[in-house]
Amino acid sequence: MKNRKLKNSELSRKSITEFKHASKTPLILVLDNIRSLNNIGSVFRTADAFLIEKIYLCGITATPPHKDIRKTALGATETVTWEHVENTTELIEQLQADGVQVLAIEQAENAIMLNNFTPKGDQTYAVVFGNEVKGVSQEVVSKANTVIEIPQYGSKHSLNISVSAGVVIWDLFAKMGKIS
Repeated sequence: MKNRKLKNSELSRKSITEFKHASKTPLILVLDNIRSLNNIGSVFRTADAFLIEKIYLCGITATPPHKDIRKTALGATETVTWEHVENTTELIEQLQADGVQVLAIEQAENAIMLNNFTPKGDQTYAVVFGNEVKGVSQEVVSKANTVIEIPQYGSKHSLNISVSAGVVIWDLFAKMGKIS
Protein backbone atom coordinates (compact mmCIF):
# COMPACT_ATOMS: atom_id res chain seq x y z
CA MET A 1 0.00 0.00 0.00
CA LYS A 2 1.39 3.39 -1.00
CA ASN A 3 1.38 6.15 1.64
CA ARG A 4 -0.16 4.13 4.43
CA LYS A 5 -1.41 6.36 7.23
CA LEU A 6 0.56 5.88 10.45
CA LYS A 7 -1.12 4.58 13.58
CA ASN A 8 -0.83 6.61 16.78
CA SER A 9 1.41 3.87 18.20
CA GLU A 10 3.89 4.48 15.35
CA LEU A 11 4.37 8.22 15.98
CA SER A 12 7.13 8.00 18.64
CA ARG A 13 5.31 10.38 20.95
CA LYS A 14 7.10 11.52 24.07
CA SER A 15 5.62 10.81 27.47
CA ILE A 16 5.04 13.81 29.75
CA THR A 17 8.26 12.97 31.60
CA GLU A 18 10.24 12.60 28.36
CA PHE A 19 8.86 15.94 27.14
CA LYS A 20 9.81 17.68 30.40
CA HIS A 21 13.40 16.40 30.10
CA ALA A 22 13.80 16.93 26.34
CA SER A 23 16.03 19.68 24.99
CA LYS A 24 13.80 22.65 24.21
CA THR A 25 13.66 25.05 21.28
CA PRO A 26 14.92 28.44 22.54
CA LEU A 27 11.54 30.09 22.01
CA ILE A 28 9.27 31.55 24.67
CA LEU A 29 5.71 32.45 23.70
CA VAL A 30 3.97 35.46 25.21
CA LEU A 31 0.20 35.64 24.76
CA ASP A 32 -0.81 39.28 25.25
CA ASN A 33 -4.47 39.45 26.36
CA ILE A 34 -5.87 36.59 24.27
CA ARG A 35 -9.64 36.26 24.63
CA SER A 36 -10.39 32.92 22.95
CA LEU A 37 -9.87 29.84 25.08
CA ASN A 38 -9.72 27.75 21.91
CA ASN A 39 -6.88 29.92 20.57
CA ILE A 40 -5.00 29.48 23.85
CA GLY A 41 -5.40 25.71 23.67
CA SER A 42 -4.27 25.65 20.04
CA VAL A 43 -1.12 27.60 20.90
CA PHE A 44 -0.35 25.10 23.67
CA ARG A 45 -0.70 22.25 21.19
CA THR A 46 1.64 23.94 18.69
CA ALA A 47 4.11 24.70 21.50
CA ASP A 48 4.13 21.02 22.43
CA ALA A 49 4.71 19.97 18.81
CA PHE A 50 7.85 22.10 18.52
CA LEU A 51 9.25 21.65 22.07
CA ILE A 52 8.80 25.31 23.03
CA GLU A 53 10.56 26.37 26.23
CA LYS A 54 7.66 28.18 27.93
CA ILE A 55 4.39 30.06 27.45
CA TYR A 56 3.53 33.21 29.38
CA LEU A 57 -0.20 33.92 29.61
CA CYS A 58 -0.58 37.66 30.19
CA GLY A 59 -3.38 39.96 31.29
CA ILE A 60 -6.85 38.61 30.52
CA THR A 61 -5.47 35.46 28.87
CA ALA A 62 -7.15 32.52 30.62
CA THR A 63 -5.09 29.80 32.27
CA PRO A 64 -5.44 26.03 32.53
CA PRO A 65 -7.26 24.10 33.71
CA HIS A 66 -10.28 25.10 31.69
CA LYS A 67 -12.43 22.76 29.60
CA ASP A 68 -12.28 24.97 26.47
CA ILE A 69 -8.48 25.24 26.65
CA ARG A 70 -8.24 21.49 27.31
CA LYS A 71 -10.49 20.74 24.31
CA THR A 72 -7.99 22.17 21.80
CA ALA A 73 -4.75 21.65 23.77
CA LEU A 74 -5.27 17.86 23.91
CA GLY A 75 -3.05 17.47 26.97
CA ALA A 76 -0.36 20.00 25.99
CA THR A 77 -1.08 22.03 29.14
CA GLU A 78 0.48 19.10 31.02
CA THR A 79 3.70 19.12 28.96
CA VAL A 80 4.46 22.74 28.12
CA THR A 81 5.69 24.91 30.99
CA TRP A 82 3.50 27.97 31.46
CA GLU A 83 3.01 30.87 33.83
CA HIS A 84 0.44 33.64 34.20
CA VAL A 85 1.82 37.19 34.41
CA GLU A 86 -0.51 40.14 34.81
CA ASN A 87 1.55 42.84 33.09
CA THR A 88 2.97 42.05 29.65
CA THR A 89 5.22 45.12 29.57
CA GLU A 90 6.87 44.25 32.88
CA LEU A 91 7.40 40.69 31.64
CA ILE A 92 9.03 41.98 28.42
CA GLU A 93 11.39 44.18 30.45
CA GLN A 94 12.34 41.24 32.69
CA LEU A 95 12.94 38.92 29.73
CA GLN A 96 15.14 41.55 28.06
CA ALA A 97 17.10 42.02 31.30
CA ASP A 98 17.70 38.24 31.19
CA GLY A 99 19.14 38.52 27.67
CA VAL A 100 16.08 37.34 25.77
CA GLN A 101 15.35 39.10 22.47
CA VAL A 102 11.67 40.05 22.19
CA LEU A 103 9.88 39.70 18.85
CA ALA A 104 6.42 41.27 18.56
CA ILE A 105 4.32 39.74 15.79
CA GLU A 106 2.46 42.73 14.40
CA GLN A 107 1.89 44.92 11.37
CA ALA A 108 3.90 48.04 12.16
CA GLU A 109 6.17 50.65 10.64
CA ASN A 110 9.68 49.28 10.09
CA ALA A 111 8.57 45.69 10.75
CA ILE A 112 10.77 42.98 9.28
CA MET A 113 8.92 40.47 7.12
CA LEU A 114 9.08 37.00 8.66
CA ASN A 115 10.71 35.54 5.55
CA ASN A 116 13.53 38.12 5.89
CA PHE A 117 14.21 37.47 9.59
CA THR A 118 17.09 35.17 10.50
CA PRO A 119 17.37 34.12 14.14
CA LYS A 120 20.81 33.81 15.74
CA GLY A 121 21.59 30.23 16.74
CA ASP A 122 22.64 30.93 20.32
CA GLN A 123 19.85 33.40 21.15
CA THR A 124 16.61 32.80 23.05
CA TYR A 125 13.62 34.65 21.63
CA ALA A 126 10.32 35.61 23.23
CA VAL A 127 7.61 35.83 20.59
CA VAL A 128 4.63 38.02 21.49
CA PHE A 129 1.21 37.34 19.96
CA GLY A 130 -1.59 39.81 20.56
CA ASN A 131 -5.28 40.13 21.20
CA GLU A 132 -7.65 38.91 18.49
CA VAL A 133 -9.04 42.42 17.86
CA LYS A 134 -6.38 44.90 18.98
CA GLY A 135 -3.22 42.85 18.31
CA VAL A 136 -0.07 43.34 20.37
CA SER A 137 -0.40 46.48 22.51
CA GLN A 138 1.49 49.55 21.28
CA GLU A 139 3.41 49.66 24.57
CA VAL A 140 4.73 46.13 23.96
CA VAL A 141 5.43 46.84 20.27
CA SER A 142 7.46 49.90 21.33
CA LYS A 143 9.50 47.86 23.83
CA ALA A 144 10.14 44.86 21.54
CA ASN A 145 13.64 44.39 20.14
CA THR A 146 12.17 43.57 16.74
CA VAL A 147 8.73 43.65 15.15
CA ILE A 148 8.04 40.80 12.74
CA GLU A 149 5.24 40.87 10.21
CA ILE A 150 3.82 37.81 8.48
CA PRO A 151 3.60 38.63 4.75
CA GLN A 152 0.00 38.46 3.55
CA TYR A 153 -1.23 39.03 0.02
CA GLY A 154 -5.03 38.83 0.14
CA SER A 155 -7.65 41.42 1.04
CA LYS A 156 -7.94 40.74 4.80
CA HIS A 157 -4.36 41.07 6.10
CA SER A 158 -5.46 39.39 9.29
CA LEU A 159 -4.73 35.90 10.61
CA ASN A 160 -6.20 34.13 13.61
CA ILE A 161 -3.74 34.20 16.51
CA SER A 162 -3.43 30.41 16.59
CA VAL A 163 -2.66 30.38 12.85
CA SER A 164 -0.12 33.20 13.29
CA ALA A 165 1.54 31.24 16.09
CA GLY A 166 1.74 28.13 13.92
CA VAL A 167 3.26 30.01 10.99
CA VAL A 168 5.84 31.88 13.10
CA ILE A 169 6.82 28.95 15.31
CA TRP A 170 7.30 26.65 12.32
CA ASP A 171 9.34 29.28 10.48
CA LEU A 172 11.65 30.01 13.44
CA PHE A 173 11.94 26.30 14.30
CA ALA A 174 13.04 25.53 10.74
CA LYS A 175 15.45 28.47 10.58
CA MET A 176 17.01 27.41 13.88
CA GLY A 177 17.91 24.11 12.28
CA LYS A 178 15.69 22.05 14.55
CA ILE A 179 14.29 19.90 11.74
CA SER A 180 15.87 16.44 11.75
